[in-house]
Amino acid sequence: QVQLVESGGGLVQAGGSLRLSCAASGRTFSSYAMGWFRQAPGKEREFVATISWSGGSTYHADSVKGRFTISRDNAKNTVYLQMNSLKPEDTAVYYCAAGVYSDVAGSYDYWGQGTQVTVSS
Repeated sequence: QVQLVESGGGLVQAGGSLRLSCAASGRTFSSYAMGWFRQAPGKEREFVATISWSGGSTYHADSVKGRFTISRDNAKNTVYLQMNSLKPEDTAVYYCAAGVYSDVAGSYDYWGQGTQVTVSS
């Protein structure tokens, strides 16, 4: 069982940066791939980025490639999402998830409650 708690969301102007954190409980954190997804009002949840259990492999959605970076620290049971050059269209609730290395939400078994990111123009 893994419990996930996101933090770091907030209100930022376009072009700004935020770093999201996702703290995991449980000693099996390092055995899971971790992902970030987001959901904007009236839209379906969409994939943002994923990282393998070791951190050796990452994959980012085209919409965030070059602007967002996923990373993890297994010693701290934490995964991060560094978001730079934010755009108003990045506004959404951001969720972290633990599961299999994939860009498909159904591949993840555990989800956090989400953190709101709002980018003003």
